[in-house]
Amino acid sequence: MPQMQTRRRVLTAIAALGAVALPTPHLLAAEPALEITTVRFGKIPVICFAPQYVCEELLRAEGFTDIRYVNAEPANYSADLGRGKYDFCANVTPAHIAAFAAGASMAILAGVHAGCYELFGHGGIRGIAI
Repeated sequence: MPQMQTRRRVLTAIAALGAVALPTPHLLAAEPALEITTVRFGKIPVICFAPQYVCEELLRAEGFTDIRYVNAEPANYSADLGRGKYDFCANVTPAHIAAFAAGASMAILAGVHAGCYELFGHGGIRGIAI
């Protein structure tokens, strides 16, 4: 009498095939070693930049061996990035624009603080002029 196919048997067979098909560690395609293993982040004491302060283990997993957090002044945060004091920082866009206007040389990789602003008003306000 043929066995009835059940969901459990199908999933067991798929899992077994998947386990057999897993590549062994020496067969995994490895990326070449990093050319630069040091990375420096600008550090200012604000909670919204916490992700860059806790990413050390992820960076080590990617091959970085020397991860530094350079103390910075909020007033000069973007300008110091442009001067090469650190490699990465997160900041508000107007601060980056001001640094560019003052001659800083840097690249912006992504937008920051899209949702961190809050407008406070009172009952008499009926609109915002743009």
